[in-house]
Formats: sequence, structure tokens, C-alpha cells
Amino acid sequence: MKLSLVVPCYNEEAVLSRFDETVRAALGGLAVEYELCYVDDGSADGTLPRLRSLAQQHHDTTYLSFSRNFGKEPAILAGLRAATGDAVIIMDADLQHPPQLIEKMLDLYQLGHDQVIAKRSRHGDRRLRSALSRLYYRAVNTWVDVELTDGVGDFRLLSRKAVDALLSLPEYNRFSKGLFSWIGFDTVTFDYRNAAREAGETKWRFGSLVNYGIDGMLSFNCRPLRLAIYAGLGLASLATLYTLWIIGAAVVGGVTAPGYVTLVAIIVGLGGLQMVMLGLIGEYIGRIYYETKRRPHFLVKESNADRAPAPAAGPPDPATATSQAG
Repeated sequence: MKLSLVVPCYNEEAVLSRFDETVRAALGGLAVEYELCYVDDGSADGTLPRLRSLAQQHHDTTYLSFSRNFGKEPAILAGLRAATGDAVIIMDADLQHPPQLIEKMLDLYQLGHDQVIAKRSRHGDRRLRSALSRLYYRAVNTWVDVELTDGVGDFRLLSRKAVDALLSLPEYNRFSKGLFSWIGFDTVTFDYRNAAREAGETKWRFGSLVNYGIDGMLSFNCRPLRLAIYAGLGLASLATLYTLWIIGAAVVGGVTAPGYVTLVAIIVGLGGLQMVMLGLIGEYIGRIYYETKRRPHFLVKESNADRAPAPAAGPPDPATATSQAG
């Protein structure tokens, strides 16, 4: 069999050589043909020259370089499109995904699993971050239509069947954690101890994590929109009860002037709720807007592959397809 390793890279100059050596050492003792598919996500450091050098040293190394920074999701997609193996492993270049686990992944794959998932522990993480992460996954799993597991990320082995299933999904707004869960197939998970970065700095800041969490919340359900309906019905019911109470109080004790503080608080509260709902609707409309543009997920400026993967444009326009069929 042939194994492909897809490695998204963004400003990983400091660790790339070390990663490549470690991976090759781990693969050297395995009876498997392999290739390394590096994807440079528009790095601003010396990542691309390092990839050129690695490709010159090793015939089994393929690299793609984006025209700018498009993000990790497009980088994963580009790597999956470029991979030719019977099985594909997605790994980060910072060595937080231990290459020593590749052998275990292959053993589980040989047992017939289409997805072999490595679940990291929270060892070494800050307590606040771990607690917030647990709360997020507990909350998000009550909303989304797929199951997301705390500690489970992109580090996994995918069979060719699973890769082809992922590549058949044409959506522009991609959330890989959800897509991995959505395609299903025979899946097995094992735990491993969290590892520290070998070099460089994390690219995930607090704002990035918040945005990523929102993407996960909205990508696989429309329940927040349903919540807006329930909230509106609830507020209408409260308003009706409050009106009946005011009428009853006026009948019993006469008309009294309502408190202005209460009135202002209600107006501000309802205004804030309306803004939240408008923002929520705007998020969904914005996603529809990007889907209808059918822009490619990425643009490749340089590659040593015989044929770089084509930019992943959106699905064909139904009207155009109908006219062509006629």
C-alpha cells in the first residue's frame, strides 16, 4: 500500500527540517511506500525555500505553495487533493502530532477502519483553556447535527474511500472537524499524551479560537435560527402577560404611571436581543453569499507536482447545467 502524509505549513521554517527527519525516521521501519505532501499556506518566513530544498533531496516529497494565506482548511483540502496514497494521514508540522503514532494508525487501518483518530489529552494546557474547551464541546454537541469530541482534531488517518468522500463535498465554508464526523464510515479513536511544540509559536490566538468555535456552531445546523423563533414567541407571551397584569392592576387600584427605569431597561434589552438575532441571521446569509460566489478555496503559485490540484471551485450553476443539458 501507499501512504500519503498531508502537512499544512504556515511560518514553520524553524521546525520543518526537524519534522521531516522525525517523520522519515518513523516511516523508515515500516513496510510501506509513502509520500509527503507539504502545503505552504502563504508563509511569510523561509518555509517555502525549506520545502524546495526538501523536495530536491527527496523524490517522495511534494509541495504546494499558496499565493497568499488562505487558512488551514483550504490547506488541508489542497493536501487531500494532491495525495495519491491508499491512506492519508493529516499532521501538523510543529511535531505536536507525534510521528511515532503512525505505526499504530496503520495497524488499526489494517483492521478495516476508514478513520483512525488520535485524541490528545489536555496535559500541559492551562486550566482555564481546558475548562472552556470542555464547556464549548458540551454546548456545541447539543446544537450541531454531528458529534464533535474534545481533544479530537485533524490528526487522523483516512482511507481512500473517506478521502474521496471529503473531496466530493463542494462547500466553500469548510469546517473539517464537522466534515470528518459527517462522512462517517468505520471509525476508531485512541488516546495519546499531549506534546509541546518543538519550535515556533502557535498560530491560534484567542480571537481565532472564538471565530473557529463560531464556525463549528453554525456549520452543521440552523438551530440558532429556530431559537430566534422561540425567543420571539417567548417575549410575545411575556408581553401579553405583562399587559394583562397592567390592565388588572388598573382595574383594581386605578391607573398609575409606569416606571421609566423599567421601560428603558426593556427597550435596551429587546434592542440588544434584536441585534444578536440580526447578527445571527447575517452570519447565515454571509455564508450563503460566499457559497454563491463559487470562488476557489485556494490559488497555487508554485508546486513541484506534475499537476497541482485544481482550485476547488463551487458546484456548477444549476441554471447553466440545465441549459447545457437542453
